Amino acid sequence: MRWTDVDLDKPQIHITGTAAVLDRQRVEGTTKSGRSRVVSIDAGTVKVLKAHRARQDEERLKLGEAWKGGSAYVFTTGWGDPLFPDTPSSLMPKLINAHNKQNPNTQLPRARLHDLRHIHATTLLLAGVPVHVVAARLGHADPAITLRVYAHVVNEQAATAADVFADAIKNTA
Repeated sequence: MRWTDVDLDKPQIHITGTAAVLDRQRVEGTTKSGRSRVVSIDAGTVKVLKAHRARQDEERLKLGEAWKGGSAYVFTTGWGDPLFPDTPSSLMPKLINAHNKQNPNTQLPRARLHDLRHIHATTLLLAGVPVHVVAARLGHADPAITLRVYAHVVNEQAATAADVFADAIKNTA
């Protein structure tokens, strides 16, 4: 992700492509659907990104010509190169293990970075966010894909639909 994809004033992120490793080289490509999308972000994320950018700018100035990456990428190595796509994934178990070691009474389950995507979608659906909105955030071209993957969540909501309707009728009577 490049800083040009991040609009902290709107606030939103433009998802324009992907990165992968091919023959031990970082390769950038289009999204799976071939289309870009815009994902809105909350004020807390904006605050974190602003602080991250400030730290990154300080690091870039401190390293001077040793900094390799310019100011293009949001997530970089200590020398400014863009992270390899598998770096965040490999950090996930290390972060969980570090947390669990320091917090034996509040253990986190083992999880992959990709599981955060599922947690995000499930949380939004359980909160009543419409399927087409969740699908757009995930980059699903068709909400039917989202419905298939998260059918169990939608089915859980269906059980409460009758109660919601009954309450609405009572309140209008």
